[in-house]
Amino acid sequence: MWNKIWEWFKQLDDILRGDATRMSSLSRGRIEIPIGGLSVAIVLLGLLYGMCVGSFAMIRTGGEAYMQLLASTIKIPLLFFLTLAVTLPSLYVFNALIGTRLSVVSVLRLLIASLGVMLAVLASLGPIVVFFALSTKNYPFMKLLNVATGTMAGVLGLGFLLRTLDRLVVAQEQMDLISLESKPKKSKVTKKKMTKKTTVTELAAKETAFEVTGALDPLGEFTSRKTKRVFRVWTIVFALVGAQMSWVLRPFIGSPDMPFQWFRHRESNFFIAVLKALVNLFSS
Repeated sequence: MWNKIWEWFKQLDDILRGDATRMSSLSRGRIEIPIGGLSVAIVLLGLLYGMCVGSFAMIRTGGEAYMQLLASTIKIPLLFFLTLAVTLPSLYVFNALIGTRLSVVSVLRLLIASLGVMLAVLASLGPIVVFFALSTKNYPFMKLLNVATGTMAGVLGLGFLLRTLDRLVVAQEQMDLISLESKPKKSKVTKKKMTKKTTVTELAAKETAFEVTGALDPLGEFTSRKTKRVFRVWTIVFALVGAQMSWVLRPFIGSPDMPFQWFRHRESNFFIAVLKALVNLFSS
């Protein structure tokens, strides 16, 4: 059992180091990342960070503090997988519209890998959250601290997603070019089209150069601006859905002035709540 868990976290480590998303690993135009084991690792990291978030409730006495700790532990992985479920169809449609030809499974693998990056960042910041939970009773500050950690994880995770999509597009273009050059040239039109593309030799040289890059390093201007613009729009959609999903599943921290609730009634939205927390922080 422990050997399997170690293997799952080793797969996540390969993603963080960029080994799983190098051009040689994406040579077939799809991302070869196991979904099952990586999902278990993500859940474990989410549970760990949820415990860190819920530790703030332990400044209160009584059984409700432990209930908030339990609720926060469960809700963190639930937040990310619900956000994945809501945004997966849109990412697949976006990638189909621009012609990247990624299958549903490849899109799912890519999103799971991105969640792995996010949860790894959050779990690494968990001890910092616990430190402040034990050293302050300022509830608005703890809310903003968790917004900051979530934002940092989201930026890095979505940055990974964009870079990997960029590499997948380059890998697919390389495959198409190799396939085109392997066919006999039947007309001058084909030859003319070939002169506008990068040769296989040049792409192979670029691939060799890419091998030294990490998971978040850009490949340069090898994909069209339209492609990048479309996927950047999608990352904004993902961020908005994730932020509002966290508001729907609240509370995560647990207000010292309110009784324990698994979920609170619908009101306002995530962004107004952040503004109110900022006002309360500087007015207290």
